[in-house]
Amino acid sequence: MAFYSIGEVAERCGINPVTLRAWQRRYGLLRPQRSEGGHRQFDESDIQRIEEIKRWIESGVSVSKVKALLDENKLAGQAGWTSVQEEMMSTLRQVNPDRLQTTLTTLAQQYSAEQFIEDIVMPVRQRMSLDPNTARVMLSLLDGVLIEYAAAAIAQARSPAAKAALLVAWDNHDRTRLWLEAWRLSQQGWRIHVLAEPLDSPRPEFFPGQQLFVWTGKPLTRSQLQQLTHWRNQGFTVAIHPETKLP
Repeated sequence: MAFYSIGEVAERCGINPVTLRAWQRRYGLLRPQRSEGGHRQFDESDIQRIEEIKRWIESGVSVSKVKALLDENKLAGQAGWTSVQEEMMSTLRQVNPDRLQTTLTTLAQQYSAEQFIEDIVMPVRQRMSLDPNTARVMLSLLDGVLIEYAAAAIAQARSPAAKAALLVAWDNHDRTRLWLEAWRLSQQGWRIHVLAEPLDSPRPEFFPGQQLFVWTGKPLTRSQLQQLTHWRNQGFTVAIHPETKLP
C-alpha cells in the first residue's frame, strides 16, 4: 500500500496542509497513520475521504457538520456503491467499448447524475489512475465513452425554453470531468454548452450578456476569488459550479 506525506496530499488535492491538520485535529475528519518518526501518512482511502469532504464543503455544508454526513453516508451506502463500482471495473477489464457503453448507459439511467458521477464514475476513475500501465488504457477507454455519453445526454436534454449557459474549465485539464459537470448542469434545467479547452482565465468579456459557469474542481485560490469579484463588479454573470459559498 502506498503512503503519501501531508505535503504530497496537499498538492494532489489542492488543499493547504494547515487546513488538512485542522480537519484532523479540530473536526476529527481525518485519521492518518503515523510513520516511525511521527509524520502523518495518508493512503488512497484518506485521499478519497478528503475529496468527499471537499465536495460537501463546496456544496455549502459547514465543515463542522461534514463528519456526521460522512458517517451516515458510509453506513448507508458503502456496500451498495462498492458493488456497482466493481460491476463497472469488471466491464472495463473486458476492454469492450460496446459492452462498456451499454453498462454506463444502464447505470446512468438507474441513478441520478449526482450519484452516477460522485459514487460510481469518480471512484472508478481514481482507482484506474493509480495504475501507470494497463489501467491507463482502460481509463482512456472509460473517459472516451463517458464523454460520448455526456455529450449525447446534454444534446437530448436541450430545450428551447431552458435558460442557456456556457461551462468553462478554469485552470483544470480534466476534460472528462468537465463534460460530466456539463451533463450535471443539463439535468438541473440548463441548456448548457461547453467550451472544450480549459482556460487559465475564462475571459467573460468574450461572452457579454451570457450566463457563464466556471468549474475548477477544487477550492478557488485567493487570486481566483479576487478575479471572480472583479468580473462580477464589471457586471458579468459568472457563477462557480458547483455552487459554493464564497468568503
